[in-house]
Amino acid sequence: MAELAFPLLPAIGPPLAGITTRVQSWHNFDTPSERARWTTLAGQTTEPNPFHAAWYALPALRALDPAGSVQILAVEHEGKLIGVLPVRREPRYYGRPIPHMASWMHANSFLGTPLVAKGGEHAFWSAALAWADREAGRSLFLHLAQLPLEGPLYTALTQVLDKQHRFHKIVHREERAMLASDQSPGVYFETSLSGKKRKELRRQAARLAELGNVRCVVENDAAHLDSWIEAFLALEHSGWKGSAGSALASHHATASLFREALSGAASAGQLQRLSLWLDDEPVAMLVQFLSPPGAFSYKTAFDERFARFSPGVLLQRENLAILGRPDIAWCDSCATADHPMIDHIWRERRAIGRLSIAIGGPLRRGLFRQIARLERGRKAILDAS
Repeated sequence: MAELAFPLLPAIGPPLAGITTRVQSWHNFDTPSERARWTTLAGQTTEPNPFHAAWYALPALRALDPAGSVQILAVEHEGKLIGVLPVRREPRYYGRPIPHMASWMHANSFLGTPLVAKGGEHAFWSAALAWADREAGRSLFLHLAQLPLEGPLYTALTQVLDKQHRFHKIVHREERAMLASDQSPGVYFETSLSGKKRKELRRQAARLAELGNVRCVVENDAAHLDSWIEAFLALEHSGWKGSAGSALASHHATASLFREALSGAASAGQLQRLSLWLDDEPVAMLVQFLSPPGAFSYKTAFDERFARFSPGVLLQRENLAILGRPDIAWCDSCATADHPMIDHIWRERRAIGRLSIAIGGPLRRGLFRQIARLERGRKAILDAS
């Protein structure tokens, strides 16, 4: 897809003439024309993020924010959309009564990168920060969550912050597993796992095959998607997540989000489904979003009755075939740091963090410095304990 037809924006300094910022309730962006502009932008971004694409973000907003408290920060250049980020004013900061502006995240969103057109990185951040300064209200700072701490967008942000002498602080950093290698799937698998572990996995696969016909199915289209979705929801709900009330099917809102998101991803050509079947029953299932040059491992589930055969690991062994796709250079696990399963298979790591940024005038910025200092001291105490 061709890039947006606007000149490269200045690397540093005031936004180019013609830059405008519109911040309105997400309801105003849930129209055919706005969805089309949003979708066009998603195909021309500096860095992919399916969780902020219209086909995922809007179903999430419909399900989780029907009242419309979340706003869309939209930056335009001469009428062309060059940046989108969902934001909300929050009265509390991780349990404390500290009002602030924040990029909007939820439990089933695993990356906070804004969608920004190539060439518009500095202009987007300059415009977003200028808006936060003007409209700060009671907010004491701007908080960006789940932000990759490397890449052109983060580099542009830090350059803008440094140029403006704007105080900021990474308040949390973690590294999660990712898959990024030029090795073939077979070589990568042999390099990642010890000979003992590979032997054990072969034994488990053989024992599972003794129970019936085992096959792995990879699907990149919308064929029988509805029945596949319901099978996934039932499989996930049958295990510990269902017992804990954290399965997607445990709540109407998250089940609705899952159904709409997978349908939207399939329509956009960005859905990949993998499943490991024992006869006519799925024993492990995996959903991935394809956003070239990257992919995102969104949700996985396995039948806990067959846990002794490690069906989830067997499916991940098959998933290494994604290394052979010419359009995919890496896959983000979207998993927590130190994940007990995927960390032992995927060797690469992606740094993800939460960044808090000073906004407004001198008094507000000074107050934020004090908050950041207290937070840093509290973290040091927790780390030492």
